Amino acid sequence: MAESLKIIFAGTPAFAASSLQALLNAKHDVLAVYTQPDRPAGRGRKLTASPVKALAQSHNLPVLQPVSLRDEQAQQILADWQADVLVVVAYGLILPEPVLVAPRLGCINVHASLLPRWRGAAPIQRAILAGDEQTGVTIMQMDAGLDTGDMLHKVVCPIKSTDTAETLHDKLAVLGATALCNTLKLLADGSAVPEKQNDADANYAEKLQKAEAEINWTQSAQVLSRTVRAFNPWPVAFTRVDDKNLRIWLAEAIGEGSNATPGTVLAESREGIDVATGDGVLRIHQLQLPGGKALDAGQFLNAHRLLGVQLG
Repeated sequence: MAESLKIIFAGTPAFAASSLQALLNAKHDVLAVYTQPDRPAGRGRKLTASPVKALAQSHNLPVLQPVSLRDEQAQQILADWQADVLVVVAYGLILPEPVLVAPRLGCINVHASLLPRWRGAAPIQRAILAGDEQTGVTIMQMDAGLDTGDMLHKVVCPIKSTDTAETLHDKLAVLGATALCNTLKLLADGSAVPEKQNDADANYAEKLQKAEAEINWTQSAQVLSRTVRAFNPWPVAFTRVDDKNLRIWLAEAIGEGSNATPGTVLAESREGIDVATGDGVLRIHQLQLPGGKALDAGQFLNAHRLLGVQLG
């Protein structure tokens, strides 16, 4: 059996919870879990624990939620655990130098891209937007830079033409958890081989902004199809109709051309609502009006008509 390591885990969202569960299944000694402070969520804006905190509490693990790790007291508390390694997965706080060097084997990060392709906050969505044919997970030895550390292990995942940010997120969460456990075995027996990143190949995956999700119908159907997939489930692509925001959850580029003004609804049927773009036709499969539920095109057309309407 592989050596059991003494681990501090730092993570916040559901993506990170997959890795924490894998560590628990692998019988590593998780000493403590660090996660972001509880945040308001839902319609009632009630303070809600992160998915990582909820999982940690269900296993009776100590949970720490510092607002920052920059002060000496927080750093000393972390060092006092005397961990072998700090595992970081979508934690959301900057780790200063004293934290990076506190564990015996340093800090490793599970990052949802094939580094150095997409460094930063939104690698899954940026990969889809860019039309990348593949992405993956990189396990990286953390340094003081932003996702710049040496790579310890990489796993490739193809991006399908039907993948949304949500479906790709779920695949990468599973791959990342497995890759993490494999990397910890290499670290434990000293056989990990760090690989430097080529900075020239790096792109910055900026945090998503709601304004980016507004459809620009002069773009091509292929680009708009990627936009819809990348912004599902958040912030969700949208266009304007009758001064309302029409959210577009699922759509695909179809192989038809059109001379109509971009944004014109060309056809509507149970198969979808076809809209002219700057190049090609976008077929909308699932959409949502304000205050309503997301509906398949056929359900939507039971109560609404868009044929000939100019969207945007």
